[in-house]
Amino acid sequence: MTIAQTTVPVGAPIERGLTALERFGKLDRPDLRYTPEIAEATAPIYEKVKHIIPAIEWPALAPTIHAINELKKKRNAVVLAHNYMTPDIYHGVADIVGDSLQLAIEATRTDADVIVQCGVHFMAETSKILSPEKTVLIPDMKAGCSLAESITGADVRALRERNPGVPIITYVNTSAEVKAECDICCTSSNALQVVESFGVDKVFLIPDKYLAANVGNKTDVEVLTWDGACEVHERFTGQELRDYRKIEPGVKIIAHPECPPEVVAEADFSGSTAHMINWVKTERPKKVMMVTECSMADNVASETPGVDYIRPCNLCPHMKRITLDKILDALLEMKEEVVVDPAVAEKARVAVERMINLKI
Repeated sequence: MTIAQTTVPVGAPIERGLTALERFGKLDRPDLRYTPEIAEATAPIYEKVKHIIPAIEWPALAPTIHAINELKKKRNAVVLAHNYMTPDIYHGVADIVGDSLQLAIEATRTDADVIVQCGVHFMAETSKILSPEKTVLIPDMKAGCSLAESITGADVRALRERNPGVPIITYVNTSAEVKAECDICCTSSNALQVVESFGVDKVFLIPDKYLAANVGNKTDVEVLTWDGACEVHERFTGQELRDYRKIEPGVKIIAHPECPPEVVAEADFSGSTAHMINWVKTERPKKVMMVTECSMADNVASETPGVDYIRPCNLCPHMKRITLDKILDALLEMKEEVVVDPAVAEKARVAVERMINLKI
């Protein structure tokens, strides 16, 4: 593997106006044959995923996993993988795993020059907002989000004009331009705390109508919202959960707060992806159903032996656009670079940091 002559030294400052490819250069494509050396190097990784990935498939995945891990060293790069990534990515090449905000915050603490965001576009924007000096890549620029795309910055400005004085809180699952127009961000785990931190009787919590409704059920604050929803979580129903309880007696059901309130009411526990994972690790139920994107159960199963997972498989088509091959191409060709207008990024950073510090 050789580096093109245009490559900049590791740690060199970013020269504005150049593309990531111009700044870092292109790398030659590695040999992706499955050799005894590759088998040995990737054996510890396969041990983590052998219950999910059949042995017959590993020779097709291992060379790419190994190549990506070697490329990360050459590029001084870190791979951030959301909890909804497939196990080959989550356990195979990720340096940091977690929910979207966790990933962005942890990325600021690394000395990496390059962040490869394995998630959807708004997550990559958040990483860029919090780490403007780093180069942020997303393996597929088309990895979007139905929730983030349900509202624009112009929509938020219109809400503010029609509702003067009402604080506007945005879920982190929104674009940089939406964050820039809001007072503060929140996550699914701290939304209630953020809502009540204003000390007022009415707030907007946008754009997820179900998260807003679930928070509203826990507070005396009137929680107004936007008509947005996650296309994965909105498909679950309370009746579906009741049917699973009949089929699987004794199953514990934990649900994400982006699900409709009837689903949350039927669940034994509701929380963010991070809280759901912690709940399973702490409670160690004999049988559990995670009411969220399907791949998360696959990833957690390797860390919780003895827990039987019932998998209601709703997949996020946008998350599944991120693949090992696209991660490899991203590191070889330094694509696709995520850029946020500095003026928008500055305002959006204020909203994110207010949440992190909970200072209004």
